[in-house]
Amino acid sequence: MHDIWNPWHGCVKKSEGCQHCYMYFLDRERNADGSKIYRVKNNSDYPLHKNADGTYKIKSGECVRVCLTSDFFLEEADVWRDEAWQIIKQRSDVGFYLLTKRPERVAEHLPKDWNSGWDNVFFSVTAENQARADERLPILMDLPFKHKGVMTAPFIGPISLAKWLKTGQIEQVIAGGENYDGQRVLKYEWVKSLYEECKAENVLFCFIETGTKFEKDGKIYTMPNKRLQSEMAHKSGLQFAGKPIKWNLYKPQSELFDDGWYQKHWREPCKTCGSRLICNGCSDCGKCRK
Repeated sequence: MHDIWNPWHGCVKKSEGCQHCYMYFLDRERNADGSKIYRVKNNSDYPLHKNADGTYKIKSGECVRVCLTSDFFLEEADVWRDEAWQIIKQRSDVGFYLLTKRPERVAEHLPKDWNSGWDNVFFSVTAENQARADERLPILMDLPFKHKGVMTAPFIGPISLAKWLKTGQIEQVIAGGENYDGQRVLKYEWVKSLYEECKAENVLFCFIETGTKFEKDGKIYTMPNKRLQSEMAHKSGLQFAGKPIKWNLYKPQSELFDDGWYQKHWREPCKTCGSRLICNGCSDCGKCRK
């Protein structure tokens, strides 16, 4: 599935959730420096890439996660963001997920024709603990987006989102533990409490993974394998579909668009994946069959 678009790479650490950043870790693994910010030349216009027949590679109806190795509202990316906005506008048939730790910068960096928001943009803030939730959620509430969510990952302290969930603005909450060289412990009761808050307000809650260290009933379990983490998150039962998220996507009149809309499908291993509720569907990469 064509579900990741990294138009630029590298980031500046912003808060305690960044202490053991996975991007920094993976860059070190390839002898690179995660603090070096650069435009990804071959990927900066990825949603406009085409197949041999001239149609777009990313199908109408797919959802794309943006800037997983950076932050869409990073100050250093100000010179590139306008072009990214234009691509997002051009692909009005695709849903784009934006995530930031910098919601205070968002209002001044929206397109001039943004108005009350574009229908194909889902905007989320990261809240790794209660202090960051208290800092970022009030800003999120005031921003003009049609779709809003919260990412509690790495989940490093108890969090209550109840008062913001009651506003009806939040459609999705994602939770996950920490990996790589951090491995701060995620406690079961933190996840369960947030799950119950979301369930009470009929908001989608997806517990994607336990992280490397997960504590339940006073015992800490160490799980370095991310597939196992995902399976254990699924097995916990702390998943709630909530009210369906309705995207208002549309295709401009152009030969670049094929006739149909993308239909998700899954394979057998997907049945026990913690990310199933927010997944874009099987990519048919074949890895699960090896």
